[in-house]
Amino acid sequence: MSSTYGKAGVNLEAGYEVVRRIKKHVSSTDRLGVMGNIGSFGGMFDLSLLNMKEPVLVSGTDGVGTKLVLAQMMDKHDTIGQDVVAMCVNDCLAQGAEPLFFLDYVAVGKNEPAKIEQIVKGVADGCILAGCALIGGETAEMPGMYAEDEYDIAGFSVGVVEKSKLIDGSKVKVGDKLVGIASSGVHSNGFSLVRKILKDANINLNDDLDGRTVGEALLAPTKIYIKPVLNVLKDVDVHAICHITGGGFDENIPRVLKDGQGIKINHGSWPILPVFKFLEEKGNVDHREMFNVYNMGIGMVIVVDEKDVDKTIEILKANNEDAYLIGEVTDKPGVVIL
Repeated sequence: MSSTYGKAGVNLEAGYEVVRRIKKHVSSTDRLGVMGNIGSFGGMFDLSLLNMKEPVLVSGTDGVGTKLVLAQMMDKHDTIGQDVVAMCVNDCLAQGAEPLFFLDYVAVGKNEPAKIEQIVKGVADGCILAGCALIGGETAEMPGMYAEDEYDIAGFSVGVVEKSKLIDGSKVKVGDKLVGIASSGVHSNGFSLVRKILKDANINLNDDLDGRTVGEALLAPTKIYIKPVLNVLKDVDVHAICHITGGGFDENIPRVLKDGQGIKINHGSWPILPVFKFLEEKGNVDHREMFNVYNMGIGMVIVVDEKDVDKTIEILKANNEDAYLIGEVTDKPGVVIL
């Protein structure tokens, strides 16, 4: 043990303990293509085992923003890892890619192995839901950069899709329909506004919100859509996929449209979750603005031809997802919510 380094605030022994604690969680995510073991300098994956003709790699990286502040306030750290996985793999899915592997980065003010194990367990749980392997990562103890009870987390994922099946929005046409898949809550965007609302309205995280505490409702982990949407892709000619993250409907859906195209959303075609009604009311937020910040109960949108709507919804429901016809592509640029 380095006593000198310890005096500087870095506990090497705690770092070794973290590795011992997380090995079982990492191994639970094993899948075809994984090479090597945790502890190597680089994570390895054998792409040749997938037997693809023209594989295109799709990558995504993200964090969970200031949702971390709520996790730290509640001292609940076992779901925030799923959030960071979801934010990355759902983005890869938007191009039609199946996630292959994931790496995480956790920076802490003080290395507390039990807490880090909870965080990494959440990452592993997310990887299992996404069908990808956790093949590496880094835990950095950074006293002076973070307070002792603070941490940050970020992730990076790589997925693969056959070049001929890559989804890039080129097929989107006027008249295509938007199928929305239900979210689990706020997911991992807009939490700076969430925290402002909590503070300004003097809301306690233990207050009731539709049968849960406010804290529990806000910390509900981001939904991972990989398996149900991959099942849709097997049988439906999907024109585009939109992950509804920061910027809500206004920022994300237009990213798959061509010049001159817009979208019309039918308000009331899906149930808006209680947590959004709560934030709108307590924060006195304009109803239309809510759609420009939050997912409002729709975490992912699939764009398909009108003839494929029923089949798409049927497949999603068979995969235990609530799905709704929420709108269509128009010839008028912009986002209109009726």
